[in-house]
Amino acid sequence: MKRGLAALQVVLLMGVSGSGKTTIGRLLAEELGWSFQDADEFHPLTNMEKLRQGMRLTDEDRLPWLRQIRRLIRGWIEAQRPVVLTCSALMRRYREILLDGVEDRVRLVYLKGNHDLIERRLADRKDHFMHRDLLASQFEILEEPGEALVVDIDDSPDRIVAHIRSDLGL
Repeated sequence: MKRGLAALQVVLLMGVSGSGKTTIGRLLAEELGWSFQDADEFHPLTNMEKLRQGMRLTDEDRLPWLRQIRRLIRGWIEAQRPVVLTCSALMRRYREILLDGVEDRVRLVYLKGNHDLIERRLADRKDHFMHRDLLASQFEILEEPGEALVVDIDDSPDRIVAHIRSDLGL
């Protein structure tokens, strides 16, 4: 499981909205002394507006965004800048786009939780662009990754980060 950690430069935290990607990502990056990046910050305004209105994004909407994130990942690797990146990356083909050519330098961590837990979290969240009615559609398209470290999110952020660090040898 701890393959190629000397070359590891990007930890990509993935999962549905409300799984804790941002909370865990910021904490992990802080503990490691790495940069933190949220892929959602790179969505075009048209995508953000669709999500605010509760509209699903199409593959056509996502493709340019995914390619941009892939370019950023490659740039961080070339610059030898270690980064904790959050991105939903729910479908295998999305992950293939993101990781194309950098698979050995990026480690996927899947923040996994059940629908009820995540729905409760979303109900408590304020001022987030993602319309909470989209959670069901996220679970519908989710293709759980076999290639990722799977972490159960029903624990404290500190314990989740400790688990990730331990399993990745960081």
